[in-house]
Amino acid sequence: MEPAIALVETNSIAAGIAVGDAMLKKAPVNLLEARPVCPGKYIVLVGGMTDPVYEALQAGIEAGADAIVDTLFLPQVHLSIFPALMTATPPGKGEALGIIETVTVATCIVAADAAAKAADVSLLELRLANGLGGKSFVLIEGPVAEVEAAVEAGVQFPQQEGLLVRQVIISQLHEEMKDKIV
Repeated sequence: MEPAIALVETNSIAAGIAVGDAMLKKAPVNLLEARPVCPGKYIVLVGGMTDPVYEALQAGIEAGADAIVDTLFLPQVHLSIFPALMTATPPGKGEALGIIETVTVATCIVAADAAAKAADVSLLELRLANGLGGKSFVLIEGPVAEVEAAVEAGVQFPQQEGLLVRQVIISQLHEEMKDKIV
């Protein structure tokens, strides 16, 4: 069985907490994130094996009802997503830094997953709407050609949905900037 993640975003803090509770009571999943995000929304992100994650998502959708803004179910998620969510991937000596910035949380997770699957890169951070006005971004590091391939793959879905804010590739990021962003 493959790892998966599921996300439920609500337009209410109270509803979001109830969603998280329902998801965790329904199936044996790991709570990866549960918190308010701008502007006045709440996200619950769980991970684990595919079937329990799907069951938890269904329970969250039922509990959230009309407060749900967005959902995501991503089976066969790339394993680098998990440390990137926790900002646990230390920066390396990558030649380039790629940044994909999206309008929504779910879209950024999909973009990060596609980028990680497309090229030999490291996902340094996957920031989900925390202090970003609801936007999200992923930082991707590696050789220039690999980062270019990863960003190209990662932006396809957000572009198609009209949810891409910006994509940037920076060759040889200045050390002082690297120290500030990761």
